[in-house]
Amino acid sequence: MLKNKHDRPRQHYRFESEYEAGIWTEGSGWEHRSRKGQNTKRESGRKVQVGNIAAGKAIADIIRTCLGPKSMLKINVQHPAAKSMIEIARTQDEEVGDGTTSVIILAGEMLSTAQPFLEQQMHPTIIISAFRQALEDLLEILKTKMSVPVDTSNKDEMLKIIKSCVGTKSELACKIALEATTTVFLEENGRKEIDIKRYAKVEKIPGGTIEDSEVLRGVMINKDVVHPKMKRKIENPRIALLDCSLEYKKGESQTNIEITKEEDFAKILKMEEDYIQRICDDIIKVKPDLVITEKGVSDLAQHFLVKAGISVIRRVRKSDNNRIARACGATVVNRTEELKEEDIGTDCGLFEIQKFGDEYFTFLVKCKNPKACTILLRGASKDILNEVERNLQDAMNVARNVLQDPLLVPGGGAAEMALSQAMSEKAKSITGVQQWPYRAVAKGLEVIPRTLIQNCGANTIRTLTALRAKHSSPNNTSWGVDGETGTIVDMKDYGIWEPYAVKAQTYKTALETAILLLRIDDIVSGTKKQMDTGSQPSAPPEGQAPEGPQD
Repeated sequence: MLKNKHDRPRQHYRFESEYEAGIWTEGSGWEHRSRKGQNTKRESGRKVQVGNIAAGKAIADIIRTCLGPKSMLKINVQHPAAKSMIEIARTQDEEVGDGTTSVIILAGEMLSTAQPFLEQQMHPTIIISAFRQALEDLLEILKTKMSVPVDTSNKDEMLKIIKSCVGTKSELACKIALEATTTVFLEENGRKEIDIKRYAKVEKIPGGTIEDSEVLRGVMINKDVVHPKMKRKIENPRIALLDCSLEYKKGESQTNIEITKEEDFAKILKMEEDYIQRICDDIIKVKPDLVITEKGVSDLAQHFLVKAGISVIRRVRKSDNNRIARACGATVVNRTEELKEEDIGTDCGLFEIQKFGDEYFTFLVKCKNPKACTILLRGASKDILNEVERNLQDAMNVARNVLQDPLLVPGGGAAEMALSQAMSEKAKSITGVQQWPYRAVAKGLEVIPRTLIQNCGANTIRTLTALRAKHSSPNNTSWGVDGETGTIVDMKDYGIWEPYAVKAQTYKTALETAILLLRIDDIVSGTKKQMDTGSQPSAPPEGQAPEGPQD
């Protein structure tokens, strides 16, 4: 029997989220409780939007000095809006491999342009709507009025483009990048596929000089044949690729066999031997010169295959096996009994094993029409090789972007200035309050040429005014800033171009991030407890019960 109201059972409703936890108790309402020893802080409304803009601007200001290929920077941030800004740089890098600095600067500037409108009590959805309209028009103007088509079959022109895009990088890296990218380029039913990550593998071997680096028309893997008597060099080999082990199948879990008679043991060994003999006969039947498998090869299988004059390489990575398949025209087979003549790869011109230092490397080169390749990098030390690889990745990304979308736009801030001019004109035709945020986007684009001028120490106001004057007269869309001297030059003559794909992705990412951060008006964040000496903690430490009567 319940004696008083304190003995009455209380009803609990729990509420938990990533940031905060609470408990609702009948009679006393919500009690906010911190999770993992944290207090919670909640902000909403205009304060959040202003805070997000401030965080975005702060990141853009830090990154601003890095526009151009001079330096790299890593920072640690805590604010959620600032984390979004860092995330967009990663997205930009994965998508097109360039424009990471520009995208952060642009996103920060777009947020800056929105701030005055928020302070004038303009609703964020009106600003967002104007930003979306501006993005559509911007991409339309960029593609139709400013981009220049490229003849991708002209090797010299492509080399010039890659060199101008990656700036100070070496000429050798540009040549290797172009050769590797055109090798893995595949067009099927009008769809272009350039998978440089999977099919253009970079192998770094310390030793030799940078000039020894080359693109192999085929594949190189860090493996040797399994048996010393197997051939280490075969011209025009017939290659069979397997995804199964050439050894007796063991039970999935622990398997016990009880033998009553001594002859049974010999029978079991005979069964194992017959099984190995059978799978080897399946392979020998299609007359390959080289067998490459992703799994193991038993000693007995090696014995049968050596007798048949077949070389074997085992435990090759699946990704390497797929590249070999693309290079030599073979098909990876899962069971030996399914091997057919058409599964054998005959496009490889030379199988050879070479030794570098203490390691053996298998070369499958001189392939007829390989759709996969290996980039062999040589150099004095691992640090040099890593630096060359970074330059090479940049150059390959440029080559891929131009091959996939063969359009170029002028660099050096020329595209941004021309877009700013065109959109300022277009803003005059927009009625209503939306024209002001739209105009602000046009103004915000000037941040790229302005930053380039600032970074080389030129007079910002004078140079920018001269550039505006150039762009206000017709057919001057290619005038931009020389990043070395800060003077204005015609990018057509100066030879600085950027792939259309990179520019378009930069604008999309920057404006969409600004839109995302403007839509947020409520942030709940966990803050670590600050305990002053001599004062009582606001809540008991984790794992310790509070003092006083408990229900």
